[in-house]
Amino acid sequence: MALNIYLSGEIHTDWREKIISGARGLDLYFTSPVTDHDASDDCGVAILGAEADKFWHDRKGAQINAIRTRKAIADADVIVVRFGEKYKQWNAAFDAGMAAALGKSLIILQPPEHDHALKEVDAAALAVTRTPEEVVSILRYVETGVLPG
Repeated sequence: MALNIYLSGEIHTDWREKIISGARGLDLYFTSPVTDHDASDDCGVAILGAEADKFWHDRKGAQINAIRTRKAIADADVIVVRFGEKYKQWNAAFDAGMAAALGKSLIILQPPEHDHALKEVDAAALAVTRTPEEVVSILRYVETGVLPG
């Protein structure tokens, strides 16, 4: 069973690489947002011109990035959303809400200290995980029907 997996959320750690490498051999196709932080932040002004006001600078980038995000979420069978420790990922919460609204299968990857803040997001998910390895185990089980171990 081929699955299209969208890896959304935090871009400052190697969680995506851990999932992709752990899932080698499975029939999975992975997509993600642009993970180059500077490119993601500055794509709007780099393409459409400078903005004196930071609000419009950020908005241009967000709108251009949304083209990729909307397409990736629409095409995905499963959306994995990672909430990291360092930054508040409002965009990740938005992606999770969009995925839930579209009836997509949603896996959340978060540390325990986020449980209360993300309780509504977690309630919409089909699984809440703590590690990339748990995500890989879920994907492996979904594709093969074989339990870990």
